[in-house]
Order: sequence, then structure tokens, then C-alpha cells
Amino acid sequence: MSDRTMTRQVLLFISVLSLSSVHGQVSYSIPEEMAKGSLVGNIAQDLGLDIKRLKSGKARIYTGDSAEYIELNKERGVLLIKEKIDREALCEQTTPCALHFQIILENPMEFYSITVEITDINDNPPTFEKNEIKFKISESAVNGAKFVLERAMDLDVGINGLQSYTLKPTDNFALKLVNQADGNKKVEMVLQKALDREKHEDVTLVLTAVDGGEPRMSGTMQILITVLDANDNAPIFTQEFYKATVTENAPKGTIITSVSASDADHGSNGKITYSITNTLDYVRGIIEVNEDNGEIRLIGNIDYEKTRNFQINLRASDDGGLTDSCKVIVEVVDTNDNKPNINIMSKSNVISEDAKAGTVVTMINIQDPDSGENGKVNCSINENIPFAIKSSSNNFFSLVTDSDLDRERASEYNISVTCSDEGVPSLSSSVTLTLQISDVNDNAPVFERSSYEAYIIENNTPGLSIFTVKARDADWNQNARVSYILEDSSVNGVPVSSYVSVSADSGVIHAVRSFDYEQIKDFQFRVKAQDGGSPPLSSNVTVKIMIQDQNDNAPQVLYPVQTSSSLVAEMVPRSADVGYLVTKVVAVDVDSGQNAWLSYKLQKATDRALFEVGLQNGEIRTIRQVTDKDAVKQRLTVVVEDNGQPSRSATVNVNVAVADSFPEVLSEFTDFTHDKDYNDNLTFYLVLALAVVSFLFITCLVVIISVKIYRWRQSRVLYHSNLPVIPYYPPRYADTLGTGTLQHVYNYEVCRTTDSRKSDCKFVRPCSQNVLIMDPSSTGTMQRMQSQQNILDEPDSPLEQKPPNADWRFTQGQRPGPSGAGGPPEMTMGTGPWPNPPTEAEQLQALMAAANEVSEATATLGPGTMGLSTRYSPQFTLQHVPDYRQNVYIPGSTATLTSNPQQQQQQQQMLMQQQMAAQQQALQAQPSEASAQPEPPKAAQTPASKKKSTKKEKK
Repeated sequence: MSDRTMTRQVLLFISVLSLSSVHGQVSYSIPEEMAKGSLVGNIAQDLGLDIKRLKSGKARIYTGDSAEYIELNKERGVLLIKEKIDREALCEQTTPCALHFQIILENPMEFYSITVEITDINDNPPTFEKNEIKFKISESAVNGAKFVLERAMDLDVGINGLQSYTLKPTDNFALKLVNQADGNKKVEMVLQKALDREKHEDVTLVLTAVDGGEPRMSGTMQILITVLDANDNAPIFTQEFYKATVTENAPKGTIITSVSASDADHGSNGKITYSITNTLDYVRGIIEVNEDNGEIRLIGNIDYEKTRNFQINLRASDDGGLTDSCKVIVEVVDTNDNKPNINIMSKSNVISEDAKAGTVVTMINIQDPDSGENGKVNCSINENIPFAIKSSSNNFFSLVTDSDLDRERASEYNISVTCSDEGVPSLSSSVTLTLQISDVNDNAPVFERSSYEAYIIENNTPGLSIFTVKARDADWNQNARVSYILEDSSVNGVPVSSYVSVSADSGVIHAVRSFDYEQIKDFQFRVKAQDGGSPPLSSNVTVKIMIQDQNDNAPQVLYPVQTSSSLVAEMVPRSADVGYLVTKVVAVDVDSGQNAWLSYKLQKATDRALFEVGLQNGEIRTIRQVTDKDAVKQRLTVVVEDNGQPSRSATVNVNVAVADSFPEVLSEFTDFTHDKDYNDNLTFYLVLALAVVSFLFITCLVVIISVKIYRWRQSRVLYHSNLPVIPYYPPRYADTLGTGTLQHVYNYEVCRTTDSRKSDCKFVRPCSQNVLIMDPSSTGTMQRMQSQQNILDEPDSPLEQKPPNADWRFTQGQRPGPSGAGGPPEMTMGTGPWPNPPTEAEQLQALMAAANEVSEATATLGPGTMGLSTRYSPQFTLQHVPDYRQNVYIPGSTATLTSNPQQQQQQQQMLMQQQMAAQQQALQAQPSEASAQPEPPKAAQTPASKKKSTKKEKK
């Protein structure tokens, strides 16, 4: 390629526009027909951009609907030829010829306008429409006659366009160029020398058109002249220029205008023919002229956007070959026949909801081929959306955010962009842009309620679902994923996590343990809902769990107290009137509400006609007068029932003694035994236990008999022995403070029954409590001491041995030894030795007397006694009944301890009498004086021992 074709000019100018998105405009100038890949210009350098910016901004060329002749090399930052450019095909005769496009950058969005001017090169020779043209010229044509020749057409412009003509040969004709107002030249052939038909009937000339390019190019056309007979008048147009208008899109056949010419000749020399000459092919394709009348008619479609005006060169010729020419200029009138064309230059499909106002979302280019008001375009968008459309430059619009976005109000916008021109009628186009709003974690989870209350019935199964808390997050996806967390707290000092748990995903609250309404009635805790955003947002809510009572507790009877080893008896005098309050059954139910409402019913009674029970208060009253015929022993079974569903109940047995005195009560209740309920499921075990007990009983019986025989034999041997007698104390006897030789068990179990080793100790209440305590299984009576001190220490206790009661000591006269033996006071207190060593006979007699006393006392005491306390009626006072509170019956002995001085004196006198009798018997028991021992005197009897003695005598 020559240096001329490679020469280019680069014109660079930058104009700062009103909006920041348009930075400047760059212009280049290049010749046409450059090879593909040729360099247009260094756009990065000319715009002052870094190549990295071109890459990061995804730089690209936007040409609209035009073909892309230029491409951008982002690696080098240069513009290259993409397709070979033919200026004539691109712009035809328009000058200057330029390509207009934009370079678009993103992040942030920017665009630059680029203009590339295409300069012409001499690549097209001048050409004639026809290769030859024919004229008929009369030989009578005068010198100076003009003959209009067809003008050559050169697609090049400027210096490369048509420059000159030459006509050869020049014997008869000369070439004349006439300048016209439009800048073109009219080519005329002027007759300089008359034709002579007789010499040259046909004349041939060559018209050459030459341009000014390098190298010069030319085109030729032959002129064939036929010399005719004389015709000395040429046609003449009425106007040299005609003007006409035509509306675009006018229908075919529309007459644009008419031309007229006249010829003074007659005959065939005066007949005028109209034709089109020197006109582009495009014009020839849309119009035609009537050869006879000169009407110019439309035969094709006219588009204002392609051709805004055109001219028609007409020729009028007669048959004699004389011609005249005129020019018709046709202006095309624009109509609003094109809608605005909306082109999306760049757009964002997703935008964050925290984008600031004024953020560019989409860049739009509007093109309307119409002109004037028909080409003015205004754009608008639908209302009530946080967006606005702004005009950044001519036919360029930007869609920007107008206010804050909120994805929770609208997660997607369908933005309708409507562009309308100002034509009449107005035409418009619209496009819908779909814009997604990306979520930002700007909303905390919100619970459906400000607080929750739930109810659960006690005795639930651990793991039971109580209820569900629900929180919603207006955000989306991970930001809306809610997790539930149980906040740390405590309930009565216990972590709340040991009571309930919360499912992290569903918010279901489960009971971790089984609840007991009687222990805890309600508790509250806080649940936190936290989303999955970064950073996470959270909220919490208070949850209160109300535990509902269940009838899971049976009534408990507080009074009368029921035990397995003793019974409570209430005394009713026979003089009691109707409504006499016998006792009151007191019961409680630890449940609440109607589950704790108690009602009392009489289930069984010895005499139902005698007693009734208050339904609400549990009071047992007489419903008729007590008579002598009523049995002393009355047993009532009272059912205490709650109001739960299902109801629970408890029963209590109330023993009533209908009597006016305690002896009567004692005689009736002595053999009273408790009813025992046997479980059929224990039959096997009972039979087995019976067999074991029988075996042990037989074994013990054999052992006891053997021991008795052995001791009897030993005593017989000792009795007949003449060896000196050494004082012998059984292993369980001790001399404590010189008061006697009683066993330790007697010293320490003086306040117990014979079954006291079973720890069945019964304390007699003060006399103000009107209760009879009866223990049929006991063989003795226990009296509560007024000091309220525990005197029930186990025998042989290693801690401390308490000194015996002074009332329990033997006097010096009662101790084994010589009659009337005395000693100093310290011996009385057990601090000194025996005063005189006893003889063998005295020691033996004392031991035998003591043994007889013990055996008789054991036989005299009944199987059991009963402690009584005064009760109810005024006539039942201490003057009628001995004060048993001051008496203690000693198991295995006839002795009675008392705190009454008179009773103590009587007791001491009785013991002294027994001692004296024992000494007399010991004296009479010598082998040489007596052969038999008198029966020792019996001790004073208690009421219980009297009764047993009576029964024994009867037997």
C-alpha cells in the first residue's frame, strides 16, 4: 500500500459533558480500503486510560444497528480494522464520511464517543451511464449550436472526483463546460463548423472524462452523430429549474410534477420527446417521465430516512435531433413513520438493596430515524418505583436509583421504559427491564407473639413436645434462616436447660424432665431467634410454662393416725346426745383446684344408725341417742375422696369406745386385734416363712429345754454341795450404786414394753389429748415422762449408763444378807462392800427367794396392759380413775415405779415385807430344821395383773 493510503490524521479533542458517565470524544481519520487488522489508533493512550481499566471494565464497542467496521484490542488498547471499508458504499456522495460509535466501560459505567472519518482514495474511475450516445444533427445547424452531452459520474469525491473532459476529434465540435449552481458542470458540445451531410453522413466522437486522483483514471463514451436534413429550431423548456415535493411512503403512481417544452418547427421536427438523463440509478428506480406529456410519476417507494431530496435531469428532443434540458428538484417530506428504537447499551440484572441513590442501573440509547419533531424522543418509566430515568446526552438515557431500596418490600422490579416521539400521531416503543434486588441482612427475626404462654400437664413423658415458637425473618435465603437458642438462665437455682430444650431448626420446645405440679407450678425462660446472616441479627421472647395439676396424689389422713402396731380409740359416753362430736377426720390433698376438694363418706360401720360423717368437714357425730344396748366396740371406716378425674381416695379406720369408764374400755379392747389384709400374691412366701419359723421355733424350744435341764441339774448339784458359796452374779446382773443386782436390760428398759427391742416405743400424750393408745402386741405399759427427755437408750450402750431411778433401788433391808443387817450410809448408796460376809445358807436362800419372786411376778403379769388418759366427759376425772400417768409398770416384775410420795412409801413397805418373808424362808430352809419352803408373799397387783389372775383362777 502506498504512503498516500497509509497517511492518516489523528484529531483528538476532549469535551467535558454534563454527566460524569461521558468523559470525552476522540476523532480519527483513515483512508478507505485499509486492510483488515490495520491500526486505527491507540485509544487507551488517546483517552488516558490504563489497559488494566479496559480489561476490568470489560471495554467493548457499541455501534447500535450499524455494522461493525472497527474492533477494539483490549490487550494492546488499540482500534483495528475489522472489515474493509468502502467509502462509496458507506456514504455514497456524502462528505465528510465518518463512522460514529461508542466505547462502553463497566464498574463503574463509562462510555466514550469515537468518530472515525473515512477519507476517499481514487479507487473509482469516471463512468458514463451509456457507452455511446446518438445525435441527429441537421446539416443546417448553425455554428454555436449546443448539444448537451451526458455527464460522467465518479463515485470518488474531492480531488479524486471528476475533474475534466476532452472531446476528440475537434474538427466540427468543441467541448464546453458550464458551471451550475449545485457545483456540478454541464457538458455541452458546441458546433464550430457546419456539418456537411454530403461529406460525412455519420460523425463519431469520443468524450473522455478524467479525475484528479493519483494515478488518474478516466472513462469514455462514444458520440454517434447522424447528419440530418435541416431542422433549425430546438425544443425549449418553459423553466430551466422545476421544484416539487413528495411525501414519503406516497403510493405508487403518484404524479410528482409535469414539465413542458415547445418547438417552433412543424411536423416531425416539432414533435417533442421527454426523457431522463444524467440521473442516478436510484432515482431512475422510483420515478419515470411520460415521453409525450412530460409528467413525472412515482413508480417506487420513497423513504425520507434514505433520501431526503433528489434531482431529475430531463431532456426534451424533437425529431430533428434538437434538444433542451431542465432540472427538476424533488424534496421528500418526512412523515412520522418510525418508532423510536430502544437499544440497551449496558444493564445490571441484580443490584444490592443497600445501593445508594443515584446508582446507574442501565444505560440506554434511543434512535429515531425521523426528523424534526418526529425525531424528538422523550422517555419515561412506570410510576411508584424507586427509579428515575435521566438524559445524559443526545439520545442517551441512564436509569438510576431514585431512593432507597428494600428487598423486603419488593424483591424484583419490572421497569417499563417507554420512549415516544413528538410526531402527530406520536409513535412510541417500550421495553421491560427486569431487575433483581439482592438481599442484605438488615432485618432481625421477629416472633409471631411478644410473649408465649404454654400449658403442660404434670407427670409428662420426658421429651414431650410442649409447643412451638415461631419467628420470621423478612430477609431471604441464608439471611432468613432462623435458628432457635435457649438462653442461659436458672429456675430455682437449676439451669433451665434441665427443664426444657429448644429445637434449633423448628423452634419446638421439648420437656427434658417430667414435671411435678406440687414442686413447681410455673417457670419462664427466654428463647433467642438468630438468623444466618453475617453479622447475624437476633431477637428474643419470653416463654412462660404453666404446669397443670393432675390428680396424681391420693388424700392423706392426718388424724386419726394409723399405725400397724397401735390403734386409736375415741371414747363416747353413753349419755351422749344426738349430734355429739365423736372426732374429726382431718385429711389433706397436695393437689390443687378441684383435685384437692375432699369429701368424706362413711363406708362401713358397726352400727350405721349411730354415726354419720360430715361430707365436707369430716366430723363424726352421733345421729341418735346412745343406749345401753349399743356395743362398746364400734369400728367406722371413713373414705376420704378427692374431686379429681379419676378420683383418688384413702380410707381410715376409727375405733370408738362407747363407755363411761376406762375399766370397761380396757376389758373390751384388751383382745382387740387389728385386721390384717393379706395379699394373695404372697401366699407362697407366707407358706415358706411359716415353715422356716416353725423350724426355728422347734429348734429354739429344744435348746431352751436343754438349757433348763442343764441349769436344774447344776442347781441341784450346788444345793447338795458343802463347798463355801461365793456370791455369784449372772452375766447380765450388776451392782449399780449398791442398789441391787438387777439385770442391765431391766435397768435400761424400765420404760419399755417386753417387745421394746423392736423399737416399738409408744409415748403417752398428756392428759389434755383425749386418746387411748392400745397395743395388743405389747406386754407392758409405757408412760410418757414429763421431762420430755429420751429415756429409751439401748441397753449395753457404749456411750453412757444413766443411774437408775431412786424409786427402783432396793433398801439395805431388801438386799440379800443377814436379817436386819445394816451399814453405814455409803453402803446404802452402793459405795461400800458388803457389811458382813454372808453365810453359804443365807446367800443360797436369798438367791432362791429372788428367783421365786421373779417367776411369780412374771406369772402374775398379764400379756399386756394399756396406758389410758382421761377423756371427754367431766365425770371422767382423776378421782374416779387412778393416776396412771404417774405409774410405770416394769416388764417381768411386780414392782411399780411412781413419783407419788405416798405410793412410794407403800411400795417400799411392800418390798420390805417381801424381804422379811424371804429372810424367814431362808432361815427355815436349813437341811436340819425344815424340809419344805413356805410360799413367798405375792406382790401388790395392778389392775391388769388382777384381771389375769382372775382368768387364771377360772381356768
